[in-house]
Amino acid sequence: MAEGKGSGRPGPQLYSIAAHRGFADALVAGLIPRYADPDLGLARLTLLLPSQRAVRTVTEAFVRLSGRGLLLPRMAVVGDLDLDETLGPLLDPLGADDIPPAADPVRRWLRLAELLRDELGDAAPRGAALLRQAFELGRTMDRLLVEGIGPQELLEDRVIGVVGDQAAHWQGSIRTFARVQARWLAELEARGEIDVPARRNRLFERAAQRWRAAPPVTPIVAAGVTSASPALARLLRVVADLPGGAVILPDLDLTLEDAVWDALGTAGAPAGPDDPPLGRDDAVTHPQYHLKLLLNRMGVRRDEVEPWHRSGLSAAEPARSRAISNLFLPPAASARWVRLKADERRLSGVRVMETAHPEEEAQAIAVLIREALEIPERRVALVTPDRGLAARVVAHLLRWNIVADDTAGQPLPMTAAGRLLLLLAEVIRTAAAPVPLIALLVHPLGGEGVTGWDGDRATWLDHARRLDKALRGPRPEPGLDHIRRLVEARDDAAFSAWWTAVAARLTPLLDGTDRTLGVALDGLAEAAGALSGGRVWAGGDGRCLAQFIEQTRVAAHAVGTVVAPGDLAAVLRDAMERIAVRPLWGGHPRVAIYGVIEARMSRADLVICGGLTEGTWPGAAAPDALLAPAVLRALGVPGADFRVGLAAHDLAAALGAPEVVLSHARRDVSGPAIPSRFVLRVRAMLGETLLQDHAEQEAVARARGIDDAPAEPPAVQPRPSPSAAQRDVPLAVTALDRLRGDPYQFYASEILRLRAWDPLDADPSAAWKGTAVHAILEAWHKQGGDLLPIARAEVAKMSAHPLVRGLWWPRLEAGLQWIEQAIADQEAIGRTVIASEAKGHMTWRGVKLKGRADRIDRLPDGTLAVVDYKTGSPPSARRVEEGFALQLGLIALMARDGAFAGVSGEPTRFEYWSLRKSSRSPTGFGDCSEPVLEGKKSSGIPREEFVATTAHFLADAIDRWIRGSEPFTARLNPDLPTYTDYDQLMRLDEWQGRSAAEGMP
Repeated sequence: MAEGKGSGRPGPQLYSIAAHRGFADALVAGLIPRYADPDLGLARLTLLLPSQRAVRTVTEAFVRLSGRGLLLPRMAVVGDLDLDETLGPLLDPLGADDIPPAADPVRRWLRLAELLRDELGDAAPRGAALLRQAFELGRTMDRLLVEGIGPQELLEDRVIGVVGDQAAHWQGSIRTFARVQARWLAELEARGEIDVPARRNRLFERAAQRWRAAPPVTPIVAAGVTSASPALARLLRVVADLPGGAVILPDLDLTLEDAVWDALGTAGAPAGPDDPPLGRDDAVTHPQYHLKLLLNRMGVRRDEVEPWHRSGLSAAEPARSRAISNLFLPPAASARWVRLKADERRLSGVRVMETAHPEEEAQAIAVLIREALEIPERRVALVTPDRGLAARVVAHLLRWNIVADDTAGQPLPMTAAGRLLLLLAEVIRTAAAPVPLIALLVHPLGGEGVTGWDGDRATWLDHARRLDKALRGPRPEPGLDHIRRLVEARDDAAFSAWWTAVAARLTPLLDGTDRTLGVALDGLAEAAGALSGGRVWAGGDGRCLAQFIEQTRVAAHAVGTVVAPGDLAAVLRDAMERIAVRPLWGGHPRVAIYGVIEARMSRADLVICGGLTEGTWPGAAAPDALLAPAVLRALGVPGADFRVGLAAHDLAAALGAPEVVLSHARRDVSGPAIPSRFVLRVRAMLGETLLQDHAEQEAVARARGIDDAPAEPPAVQPRPSPSAAQRDVPLAVTALDRLRGDPYQFYASEILRLRAWDPLDADPSAAWKGTAVHAILEAWHKQGGDLLPIARAEVAKMSAHPLVRGLWWPRLEAGLQWIEQAIADQEAIGRTVIASEAKGHMTWRGVKLKGRADRIDRLPDGTLAVVDYKTGSPPSARRVEEGFALQLGLIALMARDGAFAGVSGEPTRFEYWSLRKSSRSPTGFGDCSEPVLEGKKSSGIPREEFVATTAHFLADAIDRWIRGSEPFTARLNPDLPTYTDYDQLMRLDEWQGRSAAEGMP
């Protein structure tokens, strides 16, 4: 074979690099001697590669194998549609004016949504759902265009006949698809544009015609291209026929028996009644199927393809390719496994690693990578479609300061810049609800360079935390007015200036009106830049976000797409999820993490294939949402299972590395996981005997050992015993129950002075409702008049969310009406209110006792009635009798001893007024009860002993814990219902069950 002039054999020049040789290195090892030139080296050679990732991989192989400086060949990409890559100037030159320009994909997406809305009318989905359906419609159109199928093929008899046999919903979706596509193509024709896949096809055809008519004087080689689109297949055939040209395929199995090859079906042949155009379903999932489809469309037989005899630096033994061929045999042919000898089934250098769960899998993979890097010049690659697993491995490698080159990138919403934009959209969607608002204000890109505010980031975060604390509790009313009132109530000039600067950026976004997507993006971009001081546009993620916003808003302004405030966040998140932000530079030079697409053509000394479970590798088959599988078969378009074959081919390529680890976990976050069908094939072919030799166990054991710390001694039930000076604290009437029932909670609350914060956007708690009721009744007793207008005014002051007010107000209204009527009825018989929300204090046995009386009434006989309001059910009489609900009795004790100004007398009634549902109330809500033992009651305290019994319990508590030395034991009474604010502090879960089992006190 003359160097640079082909092999000298007639016919097309096609070659296949076996999996064990390592595609990129083997390719370069053969290209250097074949196309070397004494003067220009390889510079006259043009390489057609599938993607920019392939260009980088081949360039690195040239560097490794050159041995000295050389001029690299010209490398051009045919563009990987899955990576959204465009063709280079070789295939899309400036002089291609005869081919119409491509339509903007974003504009098409938005315009298809409008056409769908017009076509479906009232049945059209709304908001983000409509745009998702439009995106799926566009993807189906592209899928057909790649195959060279236009609207006219949908009208052929063979397709119409199949459509008529489908279910009604399929027929409706096909009609919708055809109508929307026809309207869209008419718009394109009017604008003089065509879709991107159609333009690519025309560019391929143009290059093929030009090269066929006037072959280039310099050689052209296509390497690693496996796409079987008809237009690209015709271009590859022309390249194979060029003088000095060649097409080099990855991993085409030339040793596969003819019978097995023929069993893959008549890939690419016209449809027939007894022979589906794509062969049997099991054939479509074979890793060689798409290569057979490509050869058929090129018009080339497999026996015309020659093996490439060069090998790369990371080549495996030739037996590996034979084992891979056996591993992926179709089901019928795989019966030969039982006849294979042990050495013919052995996958030397391939190990299977099984872990308990994804976290352990990531840890074990990180251990494998760390161990491999101990060998000089050893390259390691993790290949996985599971981005969660990849992120875990990256995080674990940082433990050893190893920054992996994660070439698959991150989805734009997972980056700092992307999160900032989406948080702004969430603030719009929720009308500044506390959770997204605080998340936005503490975002790492916010707080510097904000116009109208000159503080630093530390001060910014201090103000954000103050606002966070103020917003704790149930969700307030929508908008920013309630926050302005909170800030003004703090009377802090710096705090007010900070919030004024923030509100100036957010207020224009919160008018609640529908806007066009373009206008909404303009506002979001302006706010994001202002809140971050422009830092959101810095870095790779910032530039990617800026490009996304610019492309989307230009198209949105042109189309006029309108989005509601509640839909904006979902629309942007869907669009941004389709964009990957790839690192601008690599990490560790010998560690790479690839997605399955990025891994094509790459090679390393150790390749770890992670996430090998069903639904991940291969991914779950996703049938086309608009065209029925039978319609796609009639059109000759590969079905959903076609991607299973691509996943199998990706794994077959990875299996060609010298050392391979196939990793999977027994369960995922949702439950038990099924190992990938490919792993099951490996196990079945190896058999149980050989499988033990191929099991990776050391890495799993070391991964478990990393976190296997010595056992900590079990926690014991806390019994803190502070000093006498520390115990000398005032005693609130609401704290005595906690002191007697769970002394540790009293210790944490009253001695350590620890307070639990309510969560942001919390559910309305009993304490929150009780505060509201007390404020309403206090205002009513002071002002007089009708109760409900006062209640509405007080509830409005709370700035509660309309949903909270709407759900709670009817119950509150009915309960307050009952209170108003009950008090009026009592006044008619001489019972009067003499104190409401009255604060008082007294000294009892040397301890200050303090409390607030909800209400104290003077009875007609001159004695007192003590009233405690409850928004829910009151304590049971049994709890009062046992001394664990003493607030009512303590207020009575203080009233008797003159602790409240203007109140004197002997308490004789002890009443809980509960706003709970009650059949005894004329309004349906409201109930009065006394925890007094009388009549038919079986529990409670006798009326005449009520105050004395309470005093006994009070004295006992003071003697034991305040003036005494008894420890503040956690959960002294474990069966008693209590608060849970301090359960984590007392490490309750670590000792409570064990204590019960061991009979501990």
